[in-house]
Amino acid sequence: MRAFLASAIGVTCASALVLPLAAPAGAAPDTTARPATASEPADPPGSTRSLALTPLTAPSSRSAGAADPGQGLSRPRVQPFSLVGVVWNDVNTELHGTAQVRTRATATGRWSGWQDLETHNSEHSADAGTAERDSGAARGSTAPLWTGASDGVEVRVVPETPATRGTSPLPLPAGLRLELVDPGAAPEQNTAAGADRTTALAAALPALSRTATQAAAGFAPGAKPYIGPRPRIITRKGWGADEKLREKSFAYTKSVKAAFIHHSATGNNYTCSQAPSVLRGIYRYHVKSSGWRDIGYNFAVDKCGNIYEGRAGGVTKAVMGAHTLGFNTNTMGIAVLGTFTKSNPPAAAVTAVEKLTAWKLGLFGGNPKGKVTLVSAGSNKYKKGRKVKLNVISGHRDGFATECPGARLYKKLGTARTGSARLQGR
Repeated sequence: MRAFLASAIGVTCASALVLPLAAPAGAAPDTTARPATASEPADPPGSTRSLALTPLTAPSSRSAGAADPGQGLSRPRVQPFSLVGVVWNDVNTELHGTAQVRTRATATGRWSGWQDLETHNSEHSADAGTAERDSGAARGSTAPLWTGASDGVEVRVVPETPATRGTSPLPLPAGLRLELVDPGAAPEQNTAAGADRTTALAAALPALSRTATQAAAGFAPGAKPYIGPRPRIITRKGWGADEKLREKSFAYTKSVKAAFIHHSATGNNYTCSQAPSVLRGIYRYHVKSSGWRDIGYNFAVDKCGNIYEGRAGGVTKAVMGAHTLGFNTNTMGIAVLGTFTKSNPPAAAVTAVEKLTAWKLGLFGGNPKGKVTLVSAGSNKYKKGRKVKLNVISGHRDGFATECPGARLYKKLGTARTGSARLQGR
């Protein structure tokens, strides 16, 4: 959970260190695509720029023994980006502090206010003991924030000072750096009348009736399984996933017994037409910045109710994600794009969650209004090996002590359970 230090934040606001535009020593090289040539596409598939954070200078009015003002970075001009996050070296080290950014919009030149980045690595991650988490590539990270097209950035990370430990701030993780992500150009969508059916199917799986859904699931005519009709699902090709980024292999579990609902914590400042770009940004951040094998969520839902395929491996299969630390086995993670701590989730998004869970849980015999017992792989709420009885449709906070999926979205889960079960015919 985040800790907020108003006094410390006020200090660092006035003391952010302005650095030259050259990349600092130790920063990852700029991976922005080169200008197009005859043999290269006109638009780059995306890029990531990593910039090391440096210690902030305490104001002269503070005593020598004052609290550490933290680390930060100020870049009044950088190459274009649309999503930001902060990462550090060790995935097993928590960020005991508050990370904030403000950015400059490319179109207007105006700077945003300071915005919080939610803690991320200790709650959205592959489980301990899995190859994905223990590969050596995984890093600690905040949640990414969607900023829209931007060309300037400031960041500050203020260490937490627990009241129970006096005034000494907890140390910040080693290797703190800012990740600036350009999601790349949107994929071309051929939606014209008479478009090639193969192309259309590659971009989105069409919705199916209940009868067609049951037939596709292998049930004989006349059977009455509790499976909701398959909703329309925009495929990875449809949102423009660069399949060269992820690992080639897939990881599966035996079943999908429960669904954990998340908010992406990327903010609500996006349009539905930008949702594929948000997903490409999250995908690149999870893989290139956080060191995961693929995007962590199995599915995503935008504010207009569009449903997207997340982690690769097959939408009907029990693909193991990296979404709920301790409970990634035999579950799926659904991220509603946005931040719903203080904002209500759109009704269309909640309805999409109902449709998606009615179908996917139904494929594995799950009752959306039921309970299920899962075995924890270890989280800050349940020790490894503990058997936990949870709702079949749970919020992230049910398995981990976190704000996710935001208080306002969490309150809608009862509605989602009822609607999902109704779609299954229960």
